[in-house]
Amino acid sequence: MPRPEVLERIKTAESEADDIVAEAEEDRDERIEEARREAEEIRNEAEREADEYEEQRLAEAREEIETERQTLLEEGRDARKDLVASAEENADEAVEYAISQFEEAVNAQT
Repeated sequence: MPRPEVLERIKTAESEADDIVAEAEEDRDERIEEARREAEEIRNEAEREADEYEEQRLAEAREEIETERQTLLEEGRDARKDLVASAEENADEAVEYAISQFEEAVNAQT
C-alpha cells in the first residue's frame, strides 16, 4: 500500500475516532443532564410528599388537641356542676352555722 494511502487512512481513522469521541462526550453530557433533571424531579416530588405528610400530621395533631380540649372542657364543666351542687347542699348548713356563731357572740356580750 502506498504511503499516501496509508496516511489518508490514518487521517480518516483519526477523524472517525475524533467523531466517535465527540459523539460519546455529547452522549455523556446529555445523560448527565438527563440524570440531573431526573434527580431534580425526584427531589421535588420528595419535598412535595414531605410537605403533604407534614400537613397531614399537623391536621391529625390539631384534631387530637381539639378532642383533648373538648374532653378537658367537659370534665371542667362536670367538676363545676359538682362543686355548685355540693355548695348548694352545704349552703343551709353554712347559714345555720353562721347564725349560731352570731347568736353565740351576741349572747356572750350580753
